[in-house]
Amino acid sequence: MVIDGHSLAFRAFYALPVDSFVNRDGQHTNAIHGFISMLLMLLQREKPTHLAVAFDISRFSFRTREYAEYKGTRSETPAEFKGQIPLLQQALEAMGITTVTKEDYEADDILATLSSQGAEQGFQVYVVSGDRDAIQLVNDDVTLLYPSVRGVSELTRYDRDKVYERYGIEPHQYPDVAALVGETSDNLIGVDKVGEKTAVKWVTQYGSLEGVLEHADEIKGVVGNNLREQQDRAVRNRRLNRLVTDVELPVGPADVALRPLDEAAVRELFATLQFRTLLDRVFKVAGTGEPSEQTTDGVVEDTGITPPPVKTLIDEELGYWLERKTAADSENGYGVAVEVIDGRLSAIGIATHDDAVLVPGGSGAQDYEQLTAWFASDAPKHFHDAKAAIKALGTAGIAVNGVAGDARIMGWLANPGKQGQPLTDLVYQELGEELPTADPNQLVPETAPVNVGVHAWYVLRVTTALRARIDPGSLGVLDDIELPLVSVLAQMETTGVGIDRPVLTGLSKELGERAADLAQQAFTEIGHEVNLGSPKQLQEVLFTELAMPKTRKTKTGFSTDAASLTDLQEQYPHPFLGLLLQHRDATKLRQIVDTLDAAVVDGRIHTRYEQTGTSTGRVSSTDPNLQNIPVKTAVGRRIRSAFAVAEPYTTLLTADYSQIEMRIMAHLSGDPGLVQAFNEGEDLHRFVGARVFGVEPADVSPEMRTKVKAMSYGLAYGLSAFGLSKQLRIEQSEARTLMTEYFARFGAVRDYLRNVVEQAREDGYTETIFGRRRPFPDLKSPNRVLRENAERAALNAPIQGSAADIMKIAMLGVASDLRDGELGTRLLLQVHDELILEVAPGEQERVEEILRARMGSAADLTVPLDVQVGTGANWEVAAH
Repeated sequence: MVIDGHSLAFRAFYALPVDSFVNRDGQHTNAIHGFISMLLMLLQREKPTHLAVAFDISRFSFRTREYAEYKGTRSETPAEFKGQIPLLQQALEAMGITTVTKEDYEADDILATLSSQGAEQGFQVYVVSGDRDAIQLVNDDVTLLYPSVRGVSELTRYDRDKVYERYGIEPHQYPDVAALVGETSDNLIGVDKVGEKTAVKWVTQYGSLEGVLEHADEIKGVVGNNLREQQDRAVRNRRLNRLVTDVELPVGPADVALRPLDEAAVRELFATLQFRTLLDRVFKVAGTGEPSEQTTDGVVEDTGITPPPVKTLIDEELGYWLERKTAADSENGYGVAVEVIDGRLSAIGIATHDDAVLVPGGSGAQDYEQLTAWFASDAPKHFHDAKAAIKALGTAGIAVNGVAGDARIMGWLANPGKQGQPLTDLVYQELGEELPTADPNQLVPETAPVNVGVHAWYVLRVTTALRARIDPGSLGVLDDIELPLVSVLAQMETTGVGIDRPVLTGLSKELGERAADLAQQAFTEIGHEVNLGSPKQLQEVLFTELAMPKTRKTKTGFSTDAASLTDLQEQYPHPFLGLLLQHRDATKLRQIVDTLDAAVVDGRIHTRYEQTGTSTGRVSSTDPNLQNIPVKTAVGRRIRSAFAVAEPYTTLLTADYSQIEMRIMAHLSGDPGLVQAFNEGEDLHRFVGARVFGVEPADVSPEMRTKVKAMSYGLAYGLSAFGLSKQLRIEQSEARTLMTEYFARFGAVRDYLRNVVEQAREDGYTETIFGRRRPFPDLKSPNRVLRENAERAALNAPIQGSAADIMKIAMLGVASDLRDGELGTRLLLQVHDELILEVAPGEQERVEEILRARMGSAADLTVPLDVQVGTGANWEVAAH
């Protein structure tokens, strides 16, 4: 077997998330991890006796000397990929696998030489490459294994018959076809208007490219004329795409026999790369060494890739299986998967590490008494997207307790930059295996979907692997905050919030009429109609007709985004531009209103809460998004007034944290001034303004207060003097003076912000008050843009993350007290730092007490958590 190293490494690089594979030294490792995972699959499946992996040394070869533009259109190698190939080559050598390079030649030429020599010496040769040029190597002794974009789990095996079936030609004729058609990836331009079908027809008719060119005068029409005029392109392409089969190499086929792996070298390198699970698989495939099977929680991982047979069980047999497994596997837990078809519970999969069952869907809980009792028990259950499973099971009357793991949440906690990953990705990342997945674009999929019992088996193995590698602080966040919150959010989604629909309908009509009126006024200003949503037409009006100064350059001209046009209007005001911006606002608001209106079901909106939707830990809202409703505008307030209490409930109650991020800043920085202001109940921004401007608090003007408020919040987000000057519309010099004065009086804030980035650079991550970690590998990036973006994000991560944790802890406490007190009041919404509840008759006073107590005590800070509570018939009235 001969493998194109760069071809497979690039596939691995783009298949796996870059930020999810970074070792403690900041080295990206996704290409290495993915390549070795694919290699292990090949070793297990094909069992080669001799193996070599060929690599390119550089982009330059004898081909680029002949044709400088060869492969010239290929983009620059990603910075994260650079540095991985040498480490991959070290890993392969340690695993007893020969790597081969040759100056002035490409890896394809090495494959061609070794495969040719191997066939001559009596080997059966497999070539593994994602380059179609390798098709020319296929013959009776050489088979091409062509990987899909997903890797080697889906290989197309090109023997002579397969090549003929796919292309209608012999393998040795493929380069002739490619020469005529051209190859975009190699920047080899073919004959104009000659596609694959035409080229195959010509080569089949005339035998070869040479034959086609000899009979060029016989080919009629435009393509014939193009061929005659551009035949030099085809000749050049054929010269360049011919693989060299006699490269002088340091090894031959007999020299690349698989050697025993160097156990010490493998362990040392894999420890540096932090490939614990992959190390186990390497030893297992090699059949040597002592794999590190024991995980941190004492669970032995099954690193095989063969799922157990799935039994279909119901009634007494299911009850017996659950009873037997509960006794044996109560510590390790169970994987659970739920299959829903057309909104109906279709099947349930339950698995241990060595067994799996499928329970067909029934009409409800009464059909499965044992199953219902098991789900209600404390038996540890592991899901992928537990919230969706809880809601699906709830439709059949099955309540769920004992949620001990959620692969989706755990994968996000391990890699906060990757949100809501599907199980297929997690299986690949954590187990180095590929979960068979049907292609949704195929009417009759070639790959059968995984049985729900097997799905559950993979879920358990993934959560086991993740729990073993998540740091202790984040594990605490998982077990104490995230997993308990799942059922609370599931209940909130199911409950929904009442909507006064006529309010939305009336507002949509008003906004539509306003947008139409603004459009007509704008047309009057320029004397003709234009599509106000077309960047191209707007560029023509703004920069040609009105001759306004150019904005930021883009690929399609000059920017017409909101920020660019707002800046343009402030510096060079024009009636048309003002009307355009107002039209955009009205249109955007109407879209928000119409989206909400379309989401109403049975008089209520059921948003979906996403625990893994942000890197900071904050819960996001979608379908529809309730966090993008403007708060400070008149229209935003009217939208919120549509969220109304519904009978038999008496009122909506809102409770939100006041200035929670600044309170966390005071706690983390320990700044005496900020701590004093909060502990004495001062108006924070008036207090800060008095010190920054050197006046009495009573003399702080509204303008002064606005400036220090913008700065206080902005500094925590890495706001620069330039950014502050733009935000406040003041000179940069004034902004710089303002920041200097601020830090002179609140030095602990400056020191904290400075130290948090340096500590993150040293540790590789930031941490919240409760131990939630967020990695920042780009803090060590040589790319300045990536590094500075990471620095800004690292500044605020502990503050935003701590605020997210505090809100979640508060929600858990409120939900617990409502449940334990057997109260009828329901949690409806969580938006930013605010909770909205629907209060049952006679419970308002008790619920207010619960909210103030639970929200106020959600974290032990050096400053108080201030909670503001309001009530009313709708969200706007209840807000304060």
